[in-house]
Amino acid sequence: MRPEPAPGGGDARYNVVHETRYIYESRVAVAQQLLHLTPRELPWQRLFAHRIDIDPQPSETTEHLDYFGNAVRHAVLDSPHDALTVRAESEVGVSWRSGGRIPAGSPGWESVRDQLHAAADPALLEAAEFLFESPHIRFGAALADYVAPSFPAGRPYLEAVLELNHRIHTEFAFDSSATSVSTPIAKVLELRRGVCQDFAHLMTGCLRVLGLPARYVSGYILTTPPPGHVKLVGADASHAWVSVFCPEAGWVDFDPTNDLVVDDEHIVLAWGRDFSDVAPMRGVILGGGEQELEVHVTVTQTRAPAGTARAAGMLTP
Repeated sequence: MRPEPAPGGGDARYNVVHETRYIYESRVAVAQQLLHLTPRELPWQRLFAHRIDIDPQPSETTEHLDYFGNAVRHAVLDSPHDALTVRAESEVGVSWRSGGRIPAGSPGWESVRDQLHAAADPALLEAAEFLFESPHIRFGAALADYVAPSFPAGRPYLEAVLELNHRIHTEFAFDSSATSVSTPIAKVLELRRGVCQDFAHLMTGCLRVLGLPARYVSGYILTTPPPGHVKLVGADASHAWVSVFCPEAGWVDFDPTNDLVVDDEHIVLAWGRDFSDVAPMRGVILGGGEQELEVHVTVTQTRAPAGTARAAGMLTP
């Protein structure tokens, strides 16, 4: 049996540094930026320390929770600048959740669908908000055709989701040059390649087109370099995965990029309908011309999970 989480809010501890730098062709006169760069506080995740540094210094900053409960910082920069640097650093504790396995005994997927469409319970009503199309997730025949083989009549819900998660991992190639932030799901299906954002959008769309609730989760994952290679600072990237709602188990997270049931190696930043709700930085600027963007994310494990033989960022069978 896995030991109980260590005292202090998580049996794995991580330091996360997320640096974003914009270099502008011409001077920006005024800018406003909306930042989703603060990890969520959750029953299994504790934020020990967090700071966001912005250069040039904003004239005004405010903080609030958005509709989905994500922490958001709004920054106003009213002095001319030709570059913008935002550096977020967090110390996060993450507790063991699932052991990398789905909860046993989920009902048939049609039963879940029917419960959600007759929702009266507050938890079901909240989940039902994630049944619909959104800016990056549009339904279509190709999407319905792709998901159908994983969801035959009567199949246990989470078992079917697990197979879909595995299929996307095995049938799509990771290719950072194949897509952009605006690539639609239909194109990803055609290309059979993309990045974690594409695979999260695809899996979310597959579930919603069946009438099943799924939300898009953004965050970080601890990665491990190949044997004999040194971990590079900035080699990590922000990550995305999918959370599905099962009435008997609550929200269960799946990572199609890595073929995982999410556990304590993932750090939750924010969640929403799709990427458009949780973009790390989104802003409006006056001036600037062409932009050059650099993003570096470094995730370092500062305390390993107690009593586990797992290497950092890797699940044992």
